[in-house]
Amino acid sequence: MKQGNTQGASEQVQHEITLFAEPVLKFENFTITNSLLNSFATVLILVLFFIAAGRKIKQIPKGIQNFFEMILEESLTFADTVTGSRKNSKRFLPIVLSLFLFILVNNWLGIFPGIGTIGFVDSHEGHKVFVPFFRGGTADLNTTLALALISIVGSHVFGVITVGAWNYLNRFINIKALLEIPSKFRKDPSVILVNPIKVMVGMIEIVSEIAKVASLSFRLFGNIFAGEVLLVSMMALFAFLLPLPFMFMEILVGFIQALVFAILVLVFFTMATASAEH
Repeated sequence: MKQGNTQGASEQVQHEITLFAEPVLKFENFTITNSLLNSFATVLILVLFFIAAGRKIKQIPKGIQNFFEMILEESLTFADTVTGSRKNSKRFLPIVLSLFLFILVNNWLGIFPGIGTIGFVDSHEGHKVFVPFFRGGTADLNTTLALALISIVGSHVFGVITVGAWNYLNRFINIKALLEIPSKFRKDPSVILVNPIKVMVGMIEIVSEIAKVASLSFRLFGNIFAGEVLLVSMMALFAFLLPLPFMFMEILVGFIQALVFAILVLVFFTMATASAEH
């Protein structure tokens, strides 16, 4: 999608909405894109906020501390309904809540005034192209893919720690089921049919893990990117008043998508740490 702005008599600057993030800075072989800058800004906002909030923590809470403690307690209670254990909720919630806040702030920054509209003009293939300094981090597939990979790898780490490396490996490559066939065949001949099926189920689990990465990353990216394109389209039609309802809708969508991502990660953590029978 492109927008054109005429400058002078003949010079035209194009504003392209691209699927990929545009490079803003480059240090030798390391390129910093506008979505990466937005993610840096998100981390900075969260760090400064929690440093400021941490300085005002008191033994007897009051005011806004009461509000945040209530949110934390409700989050733990909600996590209990997924994990079935307060112990597991306390293990998983720091990671899940961090992901939720990072995604939420990134989603909302994407529709903040100035994000996507303040930038510089760059030459590309003989055309002058407007490149914004900032772009919603979660509107970049690289960011959502990184978040999905961190989440899935984290679930495997929790699984190995909880049930043991050997038991966890056998969920996917069921060597144990094959080794049991000779010892159990005399007592139960059906094991020669059942255990190979268990091995095949493990192979399907490997495909399932890959699908989780694709599902988490594309769902978040697709919803946020589509929302930003919708807002730009509405602003191109009429810059005043018309985009407002869509902006409120995007605020709601940003919250829902962050919540869905966090809940799914919590579910994956819980599944990874459950015993194979469960």
